Amino acid sequence: MPDTTIVDTGLGDADDDFDGLIEFDESDLPDGRYIDRELSWLAFNQRVLELAEDPDVPLLERTNFLAIFASNLDEFFMVRVAGLKRRIVTGLAVPSNIGTPPAKVLESISLKAHELQERHAAVWHEQVKPALEDEGISIVTWNDLDGQEKAELYEYFQAQVFPVLMPLAVDPAHPFPYISGLSLNLAIRIRNARTGRQEFARLKVPPMLPRTVRVPESDPLSERVRVLPLEDLISENLGDLFPGMDVLEHHSFRLTRNEDMVIEEDESENLIQALEEELLRRRFGPPIRLEITEDMDDVTLRLLLDELDISEQEVYRLPAPLDLRALFDFGRIDRPDLRYKKHVPVTALALQPTDPDSKHARADVFAAIRKGDVLVHHPYESFATSVQAFLEQAARDPQVLAIKQTLYRTSGDSPVVKALIDAAENGKQVLALVEVKARFDEANNIEWARQLEKAGVHVVYGLVGLKTHAKAALVIRQEKGQLVHYSHVGTGNYNPKTSRIYEDFGLFTCDPVVGLDLTRLFNELSGYAIEKKFKRLLVAPLHLRKGLLRLIDRERRHAAAGKPARVRIKVNSMVDEEIIDALYRASQAGVQVEVWVRGICSLRVDLPGISDNIKVRSVLGRYLEHSRIFAFDNDGSPEVYIGSADMMHRNLDRRVEALVKIASPKHIRELMSFFDLAMDDGTATWHLGVDGIWERHHLDANGRQLIDLQDRTMNLVRRRRQPRAAR
Repeated sequence: MPDTTIVDTGLGDADDDFDGLIEFDESDLPDGRYIDRELSWLAFNQRVLELAEDPDVPLLERTNFLAIFASNLDEFFMVRVAGLKRRIVTGLAVPSNIGTPPAKVLESISLKAHELQERHAAVWHEQVKPALEDEGISIVTWNDLDGQEKAELYEYFQAQVFPVLMPLAVDPAHPFPYISGLSLNLAIRIRNARTGRQEFARLKVPPMLPRTVRVPESDPLSERVRVLPLEDLISENLGDLFPGMDVLEHHSFRLTRNEDMVIEEDESENLIQALEEELLRRRFGPPIRLEITEDMDDVTLRLLLDELDISEQEVYRLPAPLDLRALFDFGRIDRPDLRYKKHVPVTALALQPTDPDSKHARADVFAAIRKGDVLVHHPYESFATSVQAFLEQAARDPQVLAIKQTLYRTSGDSPVVKALIDAAENGKQVLALVEVKARFDEANNIEWARQLEKAGVHVVYGLVGLKTHAKAALVIRQEKGQLVHYSHVGTGNYNPKTSRIYEDFGLFTCDPVVGLDLTRLFNELSGYAIEKKFKRLLVAPLHLRKGLLRLIDRERRHAAAGKPARVRIKVNSMVDEEIIDALYRASQAGVQVEVWVRGICSLRVDLPGISDNIKVRSVLGRYLEHSRIFAFDNDGSPEVYIGSADMMHRNLDRRVEALVKIASPKHIRELMSFFDLAMDDGTATWHLGVDGIWERHHLDANGRQLIDLQDRTMNLVRRRRQPRAAR
């Protein structure tokens, strides 16, 4: 009997029992119907690189995209490649690579990663670096400097760098030192001038010092910017570190380690303690990538390979400088002519103060929400005058009794955290559901979670075995003897810093149905309640997958009945096989399927008879597309949800996620017009094509730029949010 997938066909609310199930024979879909997720991720980072290659993108933004590419690739190796290798070693299944042997996947990853890193270096050296030099901005070498400049930099070296350097010899009395992940190092071969004996030493470039050193200009009015990589400054003054020795060779190298974390929560009595122990273990993960400069000699390379126990396939030979995350430093250069035109977020119309001319004008956020649901779109609309204002007003309002909130990624100095502390100090009941397992933010989250606890906030860490990724806040306010629930459900983190560069939606509502849903959700997260009934929310891991499958299948049945049918999904990642198969079956039935994905996409569009009605687009630009939208035509009565979940196993099965149903027809139209713009052939996007290849469409037949979705949205939101009298 063939494998089957059970899909719900009920049409009731999200809390209905899932009756009327239909069985689908999985043999009706072909093998090889999923694109490998790791290779799809590399294709995403290639799209980032293509922005750096584009001469029409402002120059310092191209530089920034090069740094983003480098940072992205580091994380890919630390987590995705590391996770694959761990699974191979331990014999675990690799569900993300259906039908492909893990070793073959790693081989394909290595080939593609080598190609992309070499292309990345070429873009910097052959395109962006020369263009920056034409604008008076350059990374120089020691040989580019004159005698006076060298003298001044040597003084800086002696005063600021030399005292913190720690050269480590390697000899019978000194074993090869530990090399920390992502650290930049110098491999140095030296010879004793008296005995002629050759030795090896390793020198770590101090990570606490600026990665580049500004070259002093003799003309104080000069706007020229020249920087020297810190490792070059150190390399040219190695004689000070090894007096009486001849420096024979010195080369930069950089190691990437496995930083994929595995926490056995079921066996741990204290999650925080277990997490702190795992953070210590992370530092000593096995090596998975070795980057070296292209001029490294074979003797030095062989020593590194032997001592680090790494294969030649894992070596990436690149032109100096290594670690182009250093290009983030150029973000401090004051050259607005080389950047995207500055955009100042507007305040959502509903949240604008009634007396805008007042010096200290503030909107009454609660009064605005009572008038009707408010949809905000960041960063086009201000986080400070919406989400932050909502929490700050709640913290000081004497009628507010309680605040409950999830926190995934933020910072200890965040006004969001401060508002919760202020609320607790003002005598309110405050619950913060802190997800300390947010990857690479674990240590920070533990620190500010303890700050919250000290202030009297009730801090909980969610459910065992599940990350809490939902973005939700609930304020309980007493009004005329009644308790009113003010809710916020969003697609992005409660982080004021990232809200300026991450595109996200958030819904404010005082609908008691949403308020009761969130009350039940928070009770489940903080106590022992196992809640199964939600009305306007779809919540993972219990309901979300079933709910989405039900909604997709409803469109399939509409199409089969000859009715118009369409599914639109905007996510960061589309990987989950069950969701993908449901979209394939919907496409087979004639449903128009539109997927807007930023990163990984395992869905194919090149399967005749299977994916004929599927269109996949991707948008990258000045903002990181982060919102998640799920829209279903429903025979003319559209259902639209926004929320925190991507279409990945971890989001649907191993995380607490929440989607909220949009009730306002105006908001539904706004979200659908946003989707219309992304899917329009006149908009600059990447199109997914045959064999999982993404093709960039940003010029028309006459070579003119297509519409930039983010620029157009910026203008549309600005016009839409103006008071009518000002239009």
